[in-house]
Amino acid sequence: MIKDQQTVASQRVADILAERILSGELVPGARIKQDELADELHTSRIPVRDALRMLEARGLVTMRVNAGARVTSLTNRDLIISYEIRERIEPLLLADSVPNLTDADIEDLRQVMERNERVTDIDEAIALGREFHWITYRRHNTPLLAQIVERVWDTTQSYRRAYLKLAMSGGNRTHDIEHQLMFDAIRNREIETAQAALVMHIRRTRTGLVRYGHLLAGSGQPAPVSGTPILDAAE
Repeated sequence: MIKDQQTVASQRVADILAERILSGELVPGARIKQDELADELHTSRIPVRDALRMLEARGLVTMRVNAGARVTSLTNRDLIISYEIRERIEPLLLADSVPNLTDADIEDLRQVMERNERVTDIDEAIALGREFHWITYRRHNTPLLAQIVERVWDTTQSYRRAYLKLAMSGGNRTHDIEHQLMFDAIRNREIETAQAALVMHIRRTRTGLVRYGHLLAGSGQPAPVSGTPILDAAE
């Protein structure tokens, strides 16, 4: 019973931390102080430590000996590799799912796309974007691919949020056009066309993330070189 209670407590802490990271409340590189978190959540350090290990397995937290825990930060190279993984894996996941999508799935996809076209809030746009893509993948039969995709999405979400904020502030709604292209191809069961639109969508985001890394950091410095964080987080 005690072990079960500890597991529940650890999962609660992990869920809270994950939400703070994915929402941008905790930025890449931010230090996570275990004592302060335990006090805030009225728990002992054991559930906090276990929660950090869970999030480390998801790629959201980096643990280092004598350095504590920090929100995972990515280099330019990390982002490039992450998006190259997406370009290769997500079309496979899409092709596995599309033949099994129902008319109800297509209607769900249409409604999410239309909501996304009207949204102006960044967090809502991020959530709707994820929902759009997961609907296209929901009938897959390859859970390993889905797990890889979800991990990559989670570890890059802070960077996508910063880039989307920059893009939307400039009136760039290219993602709406790309979603429409994907929707039309998926509705018509044109798998290769849908895959091509998806790759274009992912590649454009990768290019923007790398090109405008210095603006995302808000530092006014030149774009980071490979091996340096694309966003600098305050201590």
